[in-house]
Amino acid sequence: MAERESMEYDVVIVGAGPAGLATAIRLKQLATQNNREISVCVLEKGSEVGAHTLSGAVVDPRALNELIPDWKEKGAPLDTPVTEDKFLFLNEKGARATPNWMLPGCFKNEGNYIVRLGFMVKWLGEQAEALGVDVFPGFAAVEVLYNDAGAVRGVATGDMGVARDGTHTANYQPGMELHARYTVFAEGSRGQLGRQLIERFKLDEGKNPQSYAIGIKELWEVDPSQSRPGQVVHTAGWPLDSDTYGGSFLYHLKDNLVAIGLVVGLDYANPWLSPFEEFQRYKTHPAIRPVLEGGKRIGYGARSLTAGGLLSLPKMTFPGGVMTGCEAGVLNASRIKGSHAAIKTGSLAADAIFEAIQADRSHVELLAYTAAFDTSWLHDELNQSRNFKQWFKKGRTIGTLMTGIEQLVFRGKMPWSLRHSKPDYASLKPASECAPIDYPKPDGKITFDRLSSVYLSNTNHEEDEPIHLTLKDPTIPVGINLAKYAGPEARYCPAGVYEFVKTEEGEDRLQINAQNCVHCKTCDIKDPTQNIVWVAPQGGEGPLYQGM
Repeated sequence: MAERESMEYDVVIVGAGPAGLATAIRLKQLATQNNREISVCVLEKGSEVGAHTLSGAVVDPRALNELIPDWKEKGAPLDTPVTEDKFLFLNEKGARATPNWMLPGCFKNEGNYIVRLGFMVKWLGEQAEALGVDVFPGFAAVEVLYNDAGAVRGVATGDMGVARDGTHTANYQPGMELHARYTVFAEGSRGQLGRQLIERFKLDEGKNPQSYAIGIKELWEVDPSQSRPGQVVHTAGWPLDSDTYGGSFLYHLKDNLVAIGLVVGLDYANPWLSPFEEFQRYKTHPAIRPVLEGGKRIGYGARSLTAGGLLSLPKMTFPGGVMTGCEAGVLNASRIKGSHAAIKTGSLAADAIFEAIQADRSHVELLAYTAAFDTSWLHDELNQSRNFKQWFKKGRTIGTLMTGIEQLVFRGKMPWSLRHSKPDYASLKPASECAPIDYPKPDGKITFDRLSSVYLSNTNHEEDEPIHLTLKDPTIPVGINLAKYAGPEARYCPAGVYEFVKTEEGEDRLQINAQNCVHCKTCDIKDPTQNIVWVAPQGGEGPLYQGM
């Protein structure tokens, strides 16, 4: 086995999203203010910064204002201010608008911006590099490194040029170790290394099980007559049933562009449900279809969301490192926003790290980060909506009613917190107990199939490489998932990765089309037997989103 080379940094950051880049920028700002050198590197598994970034997205600029007050002068791509909020309750044939005076504050977006988050992240990467941060796209961190005392001392990147059978190709390169005084984990929702850290350090002890959703998004160029730059539309109701958590977004950007998507809670019960097909069906609604008719779909992608909120938030510190952003789960599901929270946690983590390095402390637990978070405006915001996802676990009617009461009557200061103990994957019922769902065939104009959708995500993986969607037990997909749940992985995956096919002997087997994977992590979350484990493929692979 080839020996791995190593590099030394003061701080290593895993993930070049809003949280990771905010951490890097703030560290360099503090170093400049204090006339001190500090070495910082950011590892990004995507082929370029922003390649794997996908979000709605409406951004609250509060945290960015704090981090980079002159972001407008520096050309940040926040150039579509919100001009109008609409919230619709849909049934199959019609829509009922909620008067704006009845909307809780979490659904009001005055002062916010509709953005293409991939472009915003790319801009943040440029700001970080201008300050002297080493940003390395195309390198996936696949292993946490520990010192003799059990503290995190860095990460290792994956080997490159490994064939599917495990042999080394002519392009083989061993991974590299990056050692640091502190390591920041900012991988986003359901991070591979974050999941390991939560388990190793028992960071979720005493917390509600984390709750997730899948967000499926398309970018459209619409007929100019349908363009309403600055308009934000959210919906609840159809096509999802009243027991399934979810809702849609339709955001009008400049240049006749519309971002449209559906979010579906991964605690749904019916194994016949397909989030991808529900999204295609949603676009046919009479209140939605006219916006898209005559337009052209130019982008597609999907991503999981960590949506449990404050009551599911794990401890974010451990010896030698911290978690920030959606890696920890600071997205505010009630506001459908996470970027401002990611930037704020990154900034708070940087403050704590810099203070420790100034005091010449290494590999310790940064309790100052937790203390700063607990007294921050972000904690106050998340605390006000802490029961949001828990109410919706009781169904849409109760969820809508109680969210309204909690936000409008109690102003987010409900005197109690709701608890639940069931993880999302345990919510799935046997197929025999649920009604199959008959989804219409795509028309190729408004609705589409998975493979033509994945094509628009520019996803690429080497075919002759180890499959990065690993099975703990290869007999379970057919023996349990297909037999009991009718093979839900073929439906919850938005990219056609999982397929049950017949062998020559007429037996069922699971075929994994790993090259289609858009890295949404839904399989890792929703698999009812928790048999599928998503791991990072060779660095640089996966989708190549253009401003999603």
